[in-house]
Amino acid sequence: MIQYFKNINHQIVAINKPENGAWVNVLPPLKQEEFTELSAGLDIPLDFLTDSLDIDERTRFEEDDNVKLIVFKTPTENNSFNDSDAFYITIPICIILTHNQIVTVNSFENDAIKRFLNTFQNRHPDNRKMMALKIIEKVVQTYMESLKEINHKRNLLEQKLYDANRNEELLQLMRIQKSLVYFVTALRSNELLLIKLERTNFLGLNEDEREFLNDLIVDNSQALEMANIYTNILSSTLDAFASIIANNQNEVLKRLSVITIVLTFPVLVASIYGMNVPIPYANSPFAFYIPVFLSMAISLVIGWFFLKKKLF
Repeated sequence: MIQYFKNINHQIVAINKPENGAWVNVLPPLKQEEFTELSAGLDIPLDFLTDSLDIDERTRFEEDDNVKLIVFKTPTENNSFNDSDAFYITIPICIILTHNQIVTVNSFENDAIKRFLNTFQNRHPDNRKMMALKIIEKVVQTYMESLKEINHKRNLLEQKLYDANRNEELLQLMRIQKSLVYFVTALRSNELLLIKLERTNFLGLNEDEREFLNDLIVDNSQALEMANIYTNILSSTLDAFASIIANNQNEVLKRLSVITIVLTFPVLVASIYGMNVPIPYANSPFAFYIPVFLSMAISLVIGWFFLKKKLF
């Protein structure tokens, strides 16, 4: 599906065809014939439009016949039905600067484009370079919000895990860990792309726009640092819970071993008195009570010994 927007007197107006100064937004469902028509109508290389279809497309920028492409990674919620998949994944978003328009191509719906649409009335469509930087700014803000949501989920799951050690919470934490891996990888590649954009001045920015790009680099670095911190905290938490579970298991096994030892001696006494041979006090009226009390006495002595040694 292709959307066309134009900023007229600071109002967002949806139009039916691309005009000079318009924003063209391509989003799912994606059709090959739409790509072909848009490529021919705006003189855009077809591969610039289709690059976003590959979820593993790397971040980069390139230029072909004065049409500029920037591929940037943005976070999105994972709608997979697999319970072991990450909560969030990162997908490529293509920002294309044509001769008269700016085009964005998304293989999934994402919050960054929605944020940009909500502020499009404040943009200046003639300044396509600044619009591209503003889209990148919304992507970085989406990373920040997603990281805060991930950290909130992590805190809730850790609290539940403190109250009751269950596999469900551990699996949820593993999904968060996978999300953070996606974020760290994408943010690191985004940071390299932004630094390269600044060094080469690929967009031909003026002094104010370069300063804004510097701010974006700082914000992206902050998001990367947040992702690294949350990853380290989560790794430490999972390691700590693994140690706790191992210690609890050792305690249970130790108690079962002590109980087995305590019960072994009464079984031995009963076995001896159960032999089909003459035994002491066999004809005594207390023949039943003697092995019972003897077994209880031995069990109490052994139990007291283990309690004294703090082995139980």
